[in-house]
Amino acid sequence: MTRRGLLIILSSPSGAGKSTLAKRLMAWDPSIRFSVSATTRAPRPGEVDGRDYYFRTRAEFTAMIDAGEMLEHAEVFGNFYGSPKGPVENAIAEGRDTLFDIDWQGGQQVRNSTLGKDVISVFVLPPSINELESRLRGRAQDSDEVIAGRMQKSRDEISHWAEYDYVLVNDDLDQTEAALCGIIQAERQRRERQPWLNDLVRTLNAEFEARKA
Repeated sequence: MTRRGLLIILSSPSGAGKSTLAKRLMAWDPSIRFSVSATTRAPRPGEVDGRDYYFRTRAEFTAMIDAGEMLEHAEVFGNFYGSPKGPVENAIAEGRDTLFDIDWQGGQQVRNSTLGKDVISVFVLPPSINELESRLRGRAQDSDEVIAGRMQKSRDEISHWAEYDYVLVNDDLDQTEAALCGIIQAERQRRERQPWLNDLVRTLNAEFEARKA
């Protein structure tokens, strides 16, 4: 009675709470796993191949793209990053859910891939631009120049909100978390994600026929 796994895309502008919600979602259900990305950058101290990233040479990465083995990919600051298709396909077949923390461009690629029918996409909006900037400054991690760049990028990110299946306004973290968990619970029950139902209904109909005999 194994259902098909979900491919959960979570996107938002920086500072809207996406990373916190992703951590809370996996704490709510530890069976949900982050998609491990592939990259052409060198491993940093302590990083392990297959756990933190799949570390690949540029030639290996481009070969994966050419072979159709990447769900999505992009080049960032001279290095490729992307999501290998194989591990996600295996997880879906085994009824395990995979979480993607990616931007709208990566989301478009995944939704348009061969696994698009298994995608749930959720976009997280801030309650206001002032609150978004306040959260970025509250991190005390970035310079004014970096924050200004993130704010400018946020406008572009937000312009793609209507491409997503669900949109959550994160004005209360606990309520937004509850709404996100509710979405996952409901999507898991969709008829097309439970192929075993066909056999169950045939069995039920056979039991009806047996009663007539």
